Amino acid sequence: MARIEGVELPRSKRVEIGMTYIFGVGLSTSHKILAATGINPDTRVKDLTEAEEAKLREYITSNGLQVEGDLRR
Repeated sequence: MARIEGVELPRSKRVEIGMTYIFGVGLSTSHKILAATGINPDTRVKDLTEAEEAKLREYITSNGLQVEGDLRR
């Protein structure tokens, strides 16, 4: 199971929908993140490689997106 920003994404969902489980990431932000990282939105979370998971984590932290705890403050 992919864990991004402390949130475990549901394995059976497509990654574009799974990303919305992160507080502060909606469908449009999810599409922007996936387009920037080059990940197919139709990929299931369980099929993501370690490298793709790392790309998602890196993009969120390096581009200053406020999500989860930072956004709730």
